[in-house]
Amino acid sequence: MIVAGIDVGNSTTEVTLAEGNKNTIRFLSSGISDTTGLKGTQDNIVGILNALQDATKKSGISIKDIDLCGINKVSPVIGDIAVQNVTETIITESSMIGHNPDTPGGCGIGVGVIVDINLLENISKSQPVIVLVPSDWSFQKAAAELQKALKNGINVVGAIVQNNDGVLISNRINKTIPIIDEVKNIEKIPKGSIAAIEVAPPGQYIRELSNPYGIATLLKLSPKETKKVIPIAKSLIGKRSGVVIMAPEGEVKEKVVPAGSITLIGKNNEITVDVSEGADAIMDALSMVGDLLNVTAEKETNIGSMLHHIRSTMAAVSGLPTNEIMISDLYAVDTIVPLKVKGGLANEIFMESGVGIAAMVKSNSAFLGALITEIEKNIAPCCILGDETLMALLGAFTTPGTDIPLAILDVGGGSIDAAYIDHNYEVRRVNMAGAGNMVSLLINEELSLHNIEVAEELKKYPLGKSESLFHIRNEDGSISFFKNPLRPELFARVLLNKNGDYIPILIEHTMDKIRSIRREVKYNVLVRNSIRALKKVAPNNDLRKLEYIVMIGGSSLDFEYPHMLMEELTKCGVVVGQGNIRGKEGPRNAVATGLAIALLKEIQDGKIEL
Repeated sequence: MIVAGIDVGNSTTEVTLAEGNKNTIRFLSSGISDTTGLKGTQDNIVGILNALQDATKKSGISIKDIDLCGINKVSPVIGDIAVQNVTETIITESSMIGHNPDTPGGCGIGVGVIVDINLLENISKSQPVIVLVPSDWSFQKAAAELQKALKNGINVVGAIVQNNDGVLISNRINKTIPIIDEVKNIEKIPKGSIAAIEVAPPGQYIRELSNPYGIATLLKLSPKETKKVIPIAKSLIGKRSGVVIMAPEGEVKEKVVPAGSITLIGKNNEITVDVSEGADAIMDALSMVGDLLNVTAEKETNIGSMLHHIRSTMAAVSGLPTNEIMISDLYAVDTIVPLKVKGGLANEIFMESGVGIAAMVKSNSAFLGALITEIEKNIAPCCILGDETLMALLGAFTTPGTDIPLAILDVGGGSIDAAYIDHNYEVRRVNMAGAGNMVSLLINEELSLHNIEVAEELKKYPLGKSESLFHIRNEDGSISFFKNPLRPELFARVLLNKNGDYIPILIEHTMDKIRSIRREVKYNVLVRNSIRALKKVAPNNDLRKLEYIVMIGGSSLDFEYPHMLMEELTKCGVVVGQGNIRGKEGPRNAVATGLAIALLKEIQDGKIEL
């Protein structure tokens, strides 16, 4: 009798093949594949067949040799994520702008009147000027004109260039001045206005323009005007260069965006929270409503659209009307969202406050019929067994050294699941929104990657940077030396260390910044949400009463999240570690193993007849 335990997850599909008779169970092999389609639907059959082919190849049998399949009572968890900015910066009448091109020229600080390079000959020698260089001026011609002006005694203290020519111009004039380039809408800059321009020395950051009082000193601003430049100064913190232009008729505003409100409907009460109040306010309200029954949101807002999308997706596969689809959990995280400034002159990007929100809905298993039909048509007869978390517990007990009481933590792509079994074999379990997919999305947003696949890679692998053709400094400070020279495309770049194979990352951020954002997002999403889940299942919601925790699932293979969680939980005196399913699979395959065990046990007890 050969059985297959089939675990269809939100991201991956895992299977276990086992053989048994009346008294024994022998595990044959396991397999894994990406999940195809929405969990619990007939589209999953392709991923199931791929996983079974992987498993049968290892055990030397055919899919036709499988006598019976078992799947759990799938409660599809549809998760979705929205990032809503709660502030934005708007420039009116081109009053003050901040800009940070990749390769500014020169160095220093300059304050002067903005003049067009075409009119440079007519400028008073006593007046400090910042020169505008439009795109129809080549760098050779512009450098020659600036050099001529300097030779004639004109006090040129800086330049604003439309093309990416800052360094080229700087290298061709005798005076070191700050030069900002890549200002796309240079024609909108008000000529005759006062401007301050700053370029930091190599390896340093600008100091005066990232300080509102520094700007006030340079431009001689009043207290009222100083208040207006706070958003500009804030956006230029950590930048190599910047320019602030002042025109009396304009202003810069940092305003709160109407992000919409959500209403949390719980067992105890109902609370409405404005998303702009931030993640802590949302999570505090969630803790006060008791067990969450549903969430509603304002229409025509980001959060409203996200919840509507979740309900529509579930309605499409379940056949239920959208008003009967209930949101079962929600998780919010404060984040920083890079947004283009409205009315900016150089496509400026300011870092605005935002809230990332993940939500999920659990359906009943009534629509599993189509998947069962596909499995029986392509593989073998199929039974629906117990709850997914119960199967995970059963599989986790195959980890050497485990015993009751025991807690498990399963971190996947869409949700974090936790369960606890006590001495009386009573089980408490929860499913929480906000897991691996949310980490990828927030990394994508905060680094402004516009590529979720790159964000996924940055989440999964450590970083390094090539400092010569023969060595790489890893993100932990260690150095890897190489006998042969590195490939040219790796030199002086931030690299992904994919199990010893270094891949260049073609983004502008430093290794330290990428690492910092990655770790902060993982902590805020995975660690904090894991602790939230464990508290829900712990006796009296006290983590200290959880003696042993076994981490299972793909995310527990992450190179840093398990250690971050262990650091937090050891403060409570809790023993936590990665599972090793069947003593050989590591933390993967717990649910599929539990399904195979349960299936053979049902057969042995005579509850399933073949």
